Amino acid sequence: MSVSLSRARKPEDGVPYAVTQPDRIPAARYYDREFFELENKKLWPRVWQMACRLEEIPTKGDFVVYDILDQSVIVTRVDETTIKAYHNHCRHRGVELLKDRGRRSGGFICPFHGWRWDLTGKNTYVYEPEAFSKENMCEEDLNLREVRVDTWGGCAFINFDDHAPPLRASLGPFADRMDAWQVEDLRVEWWLSARLPCNWKLAMEAFHEGYHVATTHPQLLPPGVGNKPGEVRYVQIPEESVTSMLWATMAAQMPTEVEAQKFIDMNLYFMQTLSEGMAGMTHDREVQVGRKLAGLTLPKNAAEASVVWRKAINDAVMEYYREGGCNMPDLNALDDKGWATGVNFCFPHFFLLPTFGSASSYRIRPLGPEETLFELWSLTRFPKGEEPPRILTPEPMAADDPRWPPIPKQDFSNLPRQQRGLHTGGFEFMRLSKDMEGLISNYQRLIDGYLAGRDNATLLAGVQNVSGPIDRPVLDIGF
Repeated sequence: MSVSLSRARKPEDGVPYAVTQPDRIPAARYYDREFFELENKKLWPRVWQMACRLEEIPTKGDFVVYDILDQSVIVTRVDETTIKAYHNHCRHRGVELLKDRGRRSGGFICPFHGWRWDLTGKNTYVYEPEAFSKENMCEEDLNLREVRVDTWGGCAFINFDDHAPPLRASLGPFADRMDAWQVEDLRVEWWLSARLPCNWKLAMEAFHEGYHVATTHPQLLPPGVGNKPGEVRYVQIPEESVTSMLWATMAAQMPTEVEAQKFIDMNLYFMQTLSEGMAGMTHDREVQVGRKLAGLTLPKNAAEASVVWRKAINDAVMEYYREGGCNMPDLNALDDKGWATGVNFCFPHFFLLPTFGSASSYRIRPLGPEETLFELWSLTRFPKGEEPPRILTPEPMAADDPRWPPIPKQDFSNLPRQQRGLHTGGFEFMRLSKDMEGLISNYQRLIDGYLAGRDNATLLAGVQNVSGPIDRPVLDIGF
């Protein structure tokens, strides 16, 4: 249900720069120190956060350290079916036990005084225990402090709040869609990261709408179409169309009839451009599958041709992966449900972008009021006998590093300029489209709910409303 934009909302109690008009977002939310500290205190301790991919910890004793602001968490595999998470500190004098990733099949040893814990978090050794009072040697108190952890979609998620709703309930319809894509079977092809000079929310909002495509990513426009006024438009796709988008950037005048080969060439161009620009969002092997359809017979009617092409490429991609022994979703069934959406957001900081048999994925973490760690994974399905590469934590690169694929590099180029622009005199708030940029409003108002200390049931309904496809209108999120 949409919300009225003309009626001001009552500010959330105790929230500075609260969103009081849904299509206007106060600029200070992106740099104010008080607002940032309130997020650190009221938001991040209560939300499910993607801490690692399960393929990072495949065997007993494998661990990953996940850091969020001043909190550090060890996520480790105890056995084939058990994942545990612990606060990353020695119970003696607080030294961090571990860094980055590795394997400790025998448990964890403090580098300072040699105290030890097994994989279940139980303290197994204290050097000279007789030198301590009995009160300080209480067995239960010496065990590592656990952090709530659960798994979904090939990832481990942590939550510092023992009373927060369960992970699967929090994921809600987002997980329904991604389960249908069988994202748990995707594996990492490569993983890159960047330090961005912007607020973490700006980094997310760059991927919350496709309205920016015509200007930021002109290579994604239809061949021969420019981004000048009158040449291009951004329109909502009719429900009866078969598409992987809710909205699309297209020529201002679309033909009603097409020539088969030109139409196929256009679709292959888009596939190739996405493959070169985003890798996992359309894998090169899927482009090669598409090229084998070059002689496909298509109806002259443009809408009918789109349906025939989409089914043909879906069938060919499914056949390719299944012949290789991969689990593969029914892409045509996803189209029929309207679930073939290319970019999907999971509150507060995670994205999945499945297309055909592969996907891209983002994770965004604040490093300061105006600094962000952005991570991008390229994910795909590996045929039997073909092993994924070894996963290593990437060293953060500059936003303009030439190793970045073209599309994220284009997105990154806007963010420093936007962050600086928010500080300039006279800019009080962002002015959002009520239709195309509504997701920004929806999640910002949900953040206000956390900062105001709303109850878990209310926030759960909000999370389920906010998580899902991008390009959504301003919605009633439940409060």
